[in-house]
Amino acid sequence: MEGIRFIHTADLHLDSPFLGLNHLPKDLFERIQESTFAAFEKVVDLAIEQAVDFVVIVGDLFDGEDRSIKAQARLRKQMERLRDAEIFAFITHGNHDHLAGSWLMLDMPENVQIFSSEVEMKSVTVKSGCNVHLYGFSYPERHVVDRKISEYEKVGEAHFHIGLLHGHCEGGISLHQPYAPFSIVELLQKDMDYWALGHIHKKQILNEDPFIVYPGNIQGRHRNEDGEKGCYIVTLESSGHSQLEFHETDIIRWESVDLNCEENMGLTDLYTIITQHMETLNSIGLGIMLEINLQNPSVISADLKLKIDNGEFLEMLQDGIDFTEAFVWPYKINLNFAAEKANSTLIDVSFIHMLNLAIKDMEKDTFDEAVSSLFSHIYGSRYLTQIEEIEKKALLESAKELIVRQLGN
Repeated sequence: MEGIRFIHTADLHLDSPFLGLNHLPKDLFERIQESTFAAFEKVVDLAIEQAVDFVVIVGDLFDGEDRSIKAQARLRKQMERLRDAEIFAFITHGNHDHLAGSWLMLDMPENVQIFSSEVEMKSVTVKSGCNVHLYGFSYPERHVVDRKISEYEKVGEAHFHIGLLHGHCEGGISLHQPYAPFSIVELLQKDMDYWALGHIHKKQILNEDPFIVYPGNIQGRHRNEDGEKGCYIVTLESSGHSQLEFHETDIIRWESVDLNCEENMGLTDLYTIITQHMETLNSIGLGIMLEINLQNPSVISADLKLKIDNGEFLEMLQDGIDFTEAFVWPYKINLNFAAEKANSTLIDVSFIHMLNLAIKDMEKDTFDEAVSSLFSHIYGSRYLTQIEEIEKKALLESAKELIVRQLGN
């Protein structure tokens, strides 16, 4: 039966700086810095092992517009591995690695085709004899707000037509910028056999016939990119049958756990519960960055709260962890007073409502103003990058928790 198999991946973010993590132990920080490269190597390993026909990478290969020589060289090495295995690669650049950036370009091998700033079609004939038409574009600049989907049209005869689009699906819940917006209806109207999407860092299947898919990113980079990360192997057959297989590629995984505090829980009890959970996570066989949320913390003793607050308890959990193989690194412990205080007489519920409104207002109007002095500082600004919406939300939630907790004390 005639058909094709290919890998759909996106949002590699090679050479991410992992700002704010350089306080971690040196060996751990180095593993995290290497994680995006190692995850992409796993994508290429999978492509070669499965003998796919081609790989599509839908935007944001690099984390920044000034893509480094190192990142380009590492990408080229993996493209050469695909070439040696007779596997094609089709690439679009997204809002992070748009074409207007400033960099010294390192040419890719001949098996790689990169889409230009205009929507265009690229054709390939695979080993089975199937002809495939792929459609896409690269971002000419960071902010692409036009409905580029209107420019996609099938061209000529082919066994399969595949759309590549790095952008925002309207109607969904996302903290990412609404670049190159589109709707599912608009995609379906284009009559493609598969839509390979990028931009959203959480895997999502928006439609099944045909498949419309965000694969998510291949490696989580912070606490808001938690859970498994990877890519899809896509099978399309001339009969109309199609199949998706998700494959994990992450090297470091961000996880969180909610643990309930019990009456009279002591240091040993809490330590035992947490370390048992860490042992369970360790069996996954990856590096796990673990955030621990302690619910109902008012029932534990003041002495234990102090040990948690001053970091001594966290240091005890971290002691002796080896980063050479699989590990679990607890990086943060939260005493979740907010849920308790919201329903207590210590803080009026109306105040919580007002606090939520204030934070919502800050999300819309004043966040950028509040941090503007940092970004305009003559020395500090060089170490800062643009704060994404998902990071703003996390900072505001942390501020809310701190306010509620301080008032509760």
